[in-house]
Amino acid sequence: MSYIQEQDPPDKSCIFETGPGKKHEKESLLLCRDEKTVVLLNRFPYANGHLLVAPSRHIADISDLQPDESAALFDMIRESVAILRKNNNPDGFNVGLNLGAVAGAGHPDHLHFHVVPRWEGDHNFMTVLSEVRTIPEHIESTFDQLLPDFQKLLKSNGKKI
Repeated sequence: MSYIQEQDPPDKSCIFETGPGKKHEKESLLLCRDEKTVVLLNRFPYANGHLLVAPSRHIADISDLQPDESAALFDMIRESVAILRKNNNPDGFNVGLNLGAVAGAGHPDHLHFHVVPRWEGDHNFMTVLSEVRTIPEHIESTFDQLLPDFQKLLKSNGKKI
């Protein structure tokens, strides 16, 4: 509701470049940033814990990733799945990339993967009929739940921003 009731137009800057120099920031839902990757909670999730994992560098196409960026990105996707599995106990995951606006990318100028936890029976008629999503937990609670594990990840890997 806070987004719907906002009086100011949304900021048009890149969501993946918010909070520069910060490893995390609740306001922008930034869970983790290191020198190669960024992890955000999706502000408009399909399910609790829906993450966006992106390279730190602003690029639009997967073919523009450097080999070390590709490796870091996939490692962060793998770590994100492990953190979500630990905290949310999902039955499965959708992990995917929408490359380009025509493919459904909401932010086509900055390549990003969706990591969506899934539970048996988590779909209902609401999404199909009216694109309404039902999320049982407030996004800030999800942020608070996941943040400690992303902080541990950064600390254990000695990753820099």
